Amino acid sequence: MEFCLWIVIGILICVIAGVLYRQFLIRKVIREIREELTRRLETDTNGLICLSYQDPALAQLASDMNDQLRKLRKQRLRFLQGDMELKNAITNISHDLRTPLTAISGYLELLKDTEKSEDAERYLSQITGRVEVMKQLSEELFRYSVAASVQELAAETVDLRKILEESLLSFYGTMEQKGIVPEIHICESAVNRTMDRSAVSRVFGNIISNAMKYSDGDFKVTMSAGGIIVFANTARRLNAVEVQRLFDRFYTVETGRNSSGLGLSIAKLLTEKMGGTIESEYEGEKLFIILKFPCMDDNSRL
Repeated sequence: MEFCLWIVIGILICVIAGVLYRQFLIRKVIREIREELTRRLETDTNGLICLSYQDPALAQLASDMNDQLRKLRKQRLRFLQGDMELKNAITNISHDLRTPLTAISGYLELLKDTEKSEDAERYLSQITGRVEVMKQLSEELFRYSVAASVQELAAETVDLRKILEESLLSFYGTMEQKGIVPEIHICESAVNRTMDRSAVSRVFGNIISNAMKYSDGDFKVTMSAGGIIVFANTARRLNAVEVQRLFDRFYTVETGRNSSGLGLSIAKLLTEKMGGTIESEYEGEKLFIILKFPCMDDNSRL
């Protein structure tokens, strides 16, 4: 009797051990599925989910996921192809617009030297203004399509502080014309990063240009040694909803009707390509554009 009891206990131990081992394998496979799925979604790869333990139910789950991954890959390729075609179309359209707009501008310049009635003078001024807006739009469309199509930017060691100072200096005339006395607080030490110099300059220039557009008479720039740059200005005509959409392509607020809405979109696109972040805040009628670049050791996106 005692011998039979020990046999039963032994069998139970074996069964429990088998169940625990199977449970361990199932947990391992579930973890593999999760990790493999995350890897496939984050990277552009043709690989499918493979399992180390072929449990029928889990194998069917992996097979279903692989089917969805194949469909997702096809949709991604279709999207990339369509996105590239759209960018090429924008580039071609903006390029094609330049020639007739240049011709129109030339004829308008000739008309300025002819005798005109007061009404004709007024109409000519309005037409000239609209043509300039179209020229600016076509130019920004071209710049955006170029920035979006570039997969990699040049990598070199640059001093963000120096580029920021140069960018601010280039807007000195605009600030003086608008009666803006900038308040500038820049760290004394160099802020070295590995990134594209012209892209950084474009980012700073677009942000400062946006500030000049919406400022109600003030402008403040703060830069820390950690690579955090904050641009601030009073903008009573904006609100929190509009501020959150400033980086959207082609979005313009009522006060910026003469722009294409691409300046900050280009700044965001280039910043993220260089491994940085850019965001906007609105507090106490003040607009804040916060730009952050990682340390050199963390910057590996170029």
